[in-house]
Amino acid sequence: MKKLRSLIGSKAFYRTVLAIAVPVMIQNGITQFVSLLDNLMVGQLGTEQMSGVAIGNQLIFIYNLCIFGGLAGAGIFGAQFSGKRDVDGVRNVFRFKLLICAAVFAVGLTVLGLFHEQLIGLFLHDGSAEGDLALTLEYGARYLRIMLIGLLPHALSQAYASTLRESGETVKPMIASIAAVFTNLVFNYILIFGKFGFPALGASGAAIATVISRFVEFALIVYWAHAHPERTPYFMDVYQSFRIPKELSVQIIHKGLPLLFNEALWSMGISMLNQCYSVRGLSAIAATNIASTVSMLFNTIFMALGSSIGILVGNQLGAGKLEEAVDTNNKMTAFSVASCLVLGVLLFAVSGIIPNMYNTSEEVRGYATSFLRTIAVCMPLHAFSHACYFTLRTGGLTRITMLFDSGYVWLICFPTAFILSRFTDVPVTLLYFICNAVEIIKCFVGYFFVRSKKWVNTIVPS
Repeated sequence: MKKLRSLIGSKAFYRTVLAIAVPVMIQNGITQFVSLLDNLMVGQLGTEQMSGVAIGNQLIFIYNLCIFGGLAGAGIFGAQFSGKRDVDGVRNVFRFKLLICAAVFAVGLTVLGLFHEQLIGLFLHDGSAEGDLALTLEYGARYLRIMLIGLLPHALSQAYASTLRESGETVKPMIASIAAVFTNLVFNYILIFGKFGFPALGASGAAIATVISRFVEFALIVYWAHAHPERTPYFMDVYQSFRIPKELSVQIIHKGLPLLFNEALWSMGISMLNQCYSVRGLSAIAATNIASTVSMLFNTIFMALGSSIGILVGNQLGAGKLEEAVDTNNKMTAFSVASCLVLGVLLFAVSGIIPNMYNTSEEVRGYATSFLRTIAVCMPLHAFSHACYFTLRTGGLTRITMLFDSGYVWLICFPTAFILSRFTDVPVTLLYFICNAVEIIKCFVGYFFVRSKKWVNTIVPS
């Protein structure tokens, strides 16, 4: 009982946590809710267009996670420099982030620009009575070509937003993101269905709307960041020079490269998992798209709390408050898991309702309902492992983080999915459940890594 009480914080503790987490929750929640509405709009166009967009987004997802991973390594230093009030340190970290964004953008544009049709083709298999594969390929390729235009503004927006959050400015990135998602929603409605005199562009209209929203977010966040130097002094004169102290660059590369590789490998691993599901046919792709879009709305809580661990615990580690960092981490992890127990029950309750809103077959709706119930049951497991990931990352154990995260996907999840999808007749619903349920292995591994306290480190110079 005493140990259980130690996992429950005071009112002041939760006020501090929520001050950081709630803006992120609101931002991500609105983003995911609008993504769900967007998905529903595309879902009215039929299985082929919905599946083409889903596959295109799966490839964009890899790019986005590479940006996230590249910025995450630098963000460890940004949070700790912010915790010790080192403006020059935060400025140099931001400059490094810009270089990372440029590199990832160049690689992403080249790969997706030259090989998008071949990559989309990996997800197209016969196996269900639903859908035209050639038409799906055409819609997916057209969608992805337009989405390439938004790659750079998205990357730069994330560099600015992550730096602001690491220094405690969470509201302004939230506002910029909210403005972007509502821009996306409005233009989706206009361009997908051809409203107010515009042509009905279907899946291509969805891509154009997303690109417009990327530029809106970029413009808003950059303007605010440079218009308020009294609150963001680290952006002052940031472009006068790109000289970064060699020692800091080496440290960021040493800690950050494993995180970049981790996110790249993890996102590719998740894409390969979805490719394994796609062996069961186009209906499985469409159902996976519905389930992942809906679940992301419910996952907002533990994702925001994970990010908050990176900020709060990172600030405490940077300030040398090591015991306080351990206590904060334990309480935030418990809070995340408890929240997801409640959300899992809610998701299970609505799992049979949302798929019926899509203009698709009963087969797709049935698969989507089953997938959502699986996600609901496994949500507390995902919350715990996500908290462990951010804990290890915040303490600078990036190589262990890589093994823990992407290593788990490639060594456990993907082989399980590959064998079951290629060499057995296991239904896709059971396949999906098994691949999610093995998350419990990751939870046990994460528990022992966190309990060892090897992550309790101050890694920035004193």
